Amino acid sequence: MENNPIDKRMLKHNDYRREMQIRVLEQTDSNKMIIEGIPIVYDVETVLFKYEGIEYKEIIVKGAFDGADISKCYLKYNHSDSIMAMARVKNGTIKFETRDDGVHSISELADTTAGRDLYILAKRGDIDKMSFAFSIKEEAYDNVTHTWKIYKIDTVYDIAAVEQPAYDSTQLYARRYGDVEATRVKEAEALDLQRKRAKVRMLINN
Repeated sequence: MENNPIDKRMLKHNDYRREMQIRVLEQTDSNKMIIEGIPIVYDVETVLFKYEGIEYKEIIVKGAFDGADISKCYLKYNHSDSIMAMARVKNGTIKFETRDDGVHSISELADTTAGRDLYILAKRGDIDKMSFAFSIKEEAYDNVTHTWKIYKIDTVYDIAAVEQPAYDSTQLYARRYGDVEATRVKEAEALDLQRKRAKVRMLINN
């Protein structure tokens, strides 16, 4: 798969990203800039991508976020390390809250140029999407429905305000694409082995 352009986009083996909505929360304290997103929606089927006419899907099972390591989670812009982070879990400026519809993130933006710019653009609706980078601890794949079920999230790396989130340009797509390719190779090898064994049996019987 060296010539596959998707592989070049795989930055971290266990890095996953999910799209979520972002909105500004109105505050009585005018000095605070608060934005909220929903990084995890439980038990909702999401189509990740299509491959050879088949839709590959994912479901995050309710409770998957419980026990995840969020200690090093930052709020970034486009997941970039070249722009200073605008909030983090460690100092309490990012908080995660589990609700009936999933896990919400509430971030108090730093009073910096990047923080103020993001707040203004989010308030105007110029930036209305976020994505969520994480690794998976426990999951299962259904070969019939072509669906991954995530039972446990391991580590939350960051949440990020993004301009144009797209699965085909994230590590999630690259990793999942690789999973599909590996499965198909194994199936092809198993089928080839079955054919060889059948041919040997036919020669013996004759």
